[in-house]
Order: sequence, then structure tokens, then C-alpha cells
Amino acid sequence: MRAAIELSLKKMRDDCGGPFGAIIVRKNKIVGRGWNRVTSTNDPTAHAEVSAIRDACKKLKTFKLDGCEIYVNCEPCPMCLAAIYWARIEKIFYANTRKDAAEIDFDDDLIYREISLPISRRKILMKQLLRAEALEVFAEWKSKADKVRY
Repeated sequence: MRAAIELSLKKMRDDCGGPFGAIIVRKNKIVGRGWNRVTSTNDPTAHAEVSAIRDACKKLKTFKLDGCEIYVNCEPCPMCLAAIYWARIEKIFYANTRKDAAEIDFDDDLIYREISLPISRRKILMKQLLRAEALEVFAEWKSKADKVRY
């Protein structure tokens, strides 16, 4: 956890982005490091956890991080939490809470609330289009013999 906190402080001071750091560990060895790069890369998805996942996957040459744990200096936002699940990371350790983050103007609560709403009540319009055509692609995937499952 100290490595994640130290990384968050260093990269914040280096003006790389917000005050967030993440470390991914497998078998007591650091296999991924990430820090918030949103403002330095103009990428709203470049959160510390996502950056650490990308780093670990590249180093380990896999898209599955089973057997890994992640240490983050703040409770993951909904996007990062979803990415952690997709990466199959087994444990999450965090220091600050999302309430602590909200107190310094990083408020993920809107997203947490929006996710739980029915699609028709969300702030961002979501409208379904061309489902039949899109289902054809899914049908082909379902029968694809050489697909890589994830």
C-alpha cells in the first residue's frame, strides 16, 4: 500500500494527473504500476487502476490477472472497479474512501447513482438502434470455433 501511496504523491507532484496510484502484485512481486494520467494524456479513462492493469497485462502478456491483488490509495471508482473485475484481479486493498475523494472534488457518487437507475431515467440519453444487425455479429461469435474467451 505504501508503494501505491508514494506513487500517487510522486506523480501528482510531477503534474501527471490526480492524486491516485495503484500497484498490482502477484506472488509478492509488483507486476504493474499505474497512476492517474487523465490530464497529462487527455484520456478520461487513464485512471491509476486502469493504467496499472494495462501495465501488468503488458508485462505478463495476458489479459487475465488471476492470482493478482491490487493496492490503490483510494477506493476504486465504478469504471475502475469494473476494470478490476474484467481483469479477474482477486483482491482489492484501498486506503482513502470515495467520500474522502469527494471532499477534494473527485465525486464518483453521480456515477454510482446513475448505474443503479433504469436506462430511461439516466442523465445521458441511451437509445437502442439496429439490434437485429448487431445480433448477427453475436451469432457469428457464438459459433466461432477459434475464439478466445474472456
